[in-house]
Amino acid sequence: MYRFLVSLSLFVSAIFAEQNLIILQYTGVDVVHKHSNINEEILIERVQPEECLDVHISVEHIYGGDFAHKDLPKNCKKTFATTIGQVMPMSIAKGVKTVGEIEVLDFIKNKSEKYPDKYILIDSRRLSWYEEFTIPSAVNLPFNEIEYDEDFEEDYYNMLKLLNIKKEGEKLDFSQAKTALLFCNAIWCGQSSYAIKYFLKMGYPAKKLLWYRGGVQSWIMLGFNTIKPK
Repeated sequence: MYRFLVSLSLFVSAIFAEQNLIILQYTGVDVVHKHSNINEEILIERVQPEECLDVHISVEHIYGGDFAHKDLPKNCKKTFATTIGQVMPMSIAKGVKTVGEIEVLDFIKNKSEKYPDKYILIDSRRLSWYEEFTIPSAVNLPFNEIEYDEDFEEDYYNMLKLLNIKKEGEKLDFSQAKTALLFCNAIWCGQSSYAIKYFLKMGYPAKKLLWYRGGVQSWIMLGFNTIKPK
């Protein structure tokens, strides 16, 4: 009987924990996005125009190439490029956890915002993309600027400092390295997966790497807001 009650308690706790994460899409997450010279407070939220709240999706609404019926209100749908890039697998590397939007919100709210010395949200796209829009509070670390290059030695050491990686001679110490959640453009974008694979090659612990496979496209598709870094 005791074991049954313990199991039931754990099951109920798991359900409530999951519900608490799901509710983040409704309550929003307050973050501070650090620009070069200012800190901007912003609420990450799922923008749902009023006319979209009472829309009931039917077969007709998702039939056809656009997956959105012509009668669906404009603010309730978005158009994306889909036949480009290379579709990424669900699991990018052994030990690296793939996450979705709810987990990203949880990571920002309860980890990277509270403990920035231990957790970091990384936009691994090129700087030019990051400067157009990104997920609020994300730090830009381009996938092609991780590997050591003697012509850009300063960038390499800035990267080590950003992630709390210590360099001792020729060896890298990851014992205090931050847990990093990486993303790029979409499920067809390989930039974040490239970055993760190179981190692993460096010796970065897989358990300290998380991957948001959907990236910015899925984030925007679901109505979550972005920020244009200044």
